[in-house]
Amino acid sequence: MIVLVLVSVPARLRGEVSRWLLEIAPGVFTGRVNRRVRENLWGRVLSGLGDGSAVLVAADRRREQGCEILTAGRGRWVPADFDGLMLVRRAKAGSAG
Repeated sequence: MIVLVLVSVPARLRGEVSRWLLEIAPGVFTGRVNRRVRENLWGRVLSGLGDGSAVLVAADRRREQGCEILTAGRGRWVPADFDGLMLVRRAKAGSAG
């Protein structure tokens, strides 16, 4: 199961993502895809992001919290690994996510 949040991205990207995932709220997508499809989809998000931002949360049994967090673009929050524990911190002023 994954959750993908897209903020201020081109409409074309949202349309492309909606082919694979269900849009449950504006810019919030969810669904169940395998790892290969997820990685391909994330690659498409990265290439079509423009000036927007994206956050992907995917189930991952290998991690302590049971999920993997990926961010891209100009997000205000970024994941940070603290000795194997993934936490989310505020991005430094003036830096891109």
